[in-house]
Amino acid sequence: MSTPSIPKRSGAFGPMSDDSLVREALQKGLLEPDDLRYVAEMTPERFRRLYTVAARRTRHVTVVLEAVDDGHNQAAVLRSADAFGVQDVHVLVGKAPFRPSEGVARGSERWLTIHRHPSPEAAFSALRAAGYVIAASALDPTAVPLEALDFARPTAFVFGNEKDGLSEAARALADVRFIVPMVGFVESLNVSVAAAITLYTATQKARALVGERFFLGRDERRALLGRWLRQANDRTRRLAALEKESAEAGGDGGKAG
Repeated sequence: MSTPSIPKRSGAFGPMSDDSLVREALQKGLLEPDDLRYVAEMTPERFRRLYTVAARRTRHVTVVLEAVDDGHNQAAVLRSADAFGVQDVHVLVGKAPFRPSEGVARGSERWLTIHRHPSPEAAFSALRAAGYVIAASALDPTAVPLEALDFARPTAFVFGNEKDGLSEAARALADVRFIVPMVGFVESLNVSVAAAITLYTATQKARALVGERFFLGRDERRALLGRWLRQANDRTRRLAALEKESAEAGGDGGKAG
């Protein structure tokens, strides 16, 4: 099968300075031919950044927030997930809506996949079906130190409300409870700090244990890169909106006929 031709870049971007990365992505099946119109609407540097970050994303580790109500804490966890390559964040809304602070999140939510669940039972059932161990952060006599967990197994780390911690249901349904060990006078960390330490530790240890299995598979990476290309800048977002409108109009026309 021949490699599709790479279109010239539009506007002030000029010709592509490095075709090799795009050709590599096509040959590996990480780009679809339809994606090339979006590649043409960004700088080579922007495409390289998207391609490189997608290659480092993982679903081996994920994070669950139960009733974390503060927008700053919500945003800080999203930034940590993005920083450490964790693609999925699962949310159980509490008393306040899930509305991360824009100033803290700094757009990180655009690059993540956020899942919403109505209850711990629903969230944990879905996560277990996907192969995850449920590890709940809790000050509990049965809790084990974070470093004692089996990071070779896909794990969902659950964090609770800033004031009350996890609900009884979440505690009871978890497979294991863990703590971030501390040696000072305080008994607990801010939820966003605890999540950051946990995600850093888990991603580093898991990657060392499972190697390439830590990262997204080809199909997941292709889907993610395709999504990112369509929201990379104003030009690609407009193009994606036009593509969606065209598809919807075509669908309506088919129904009418």
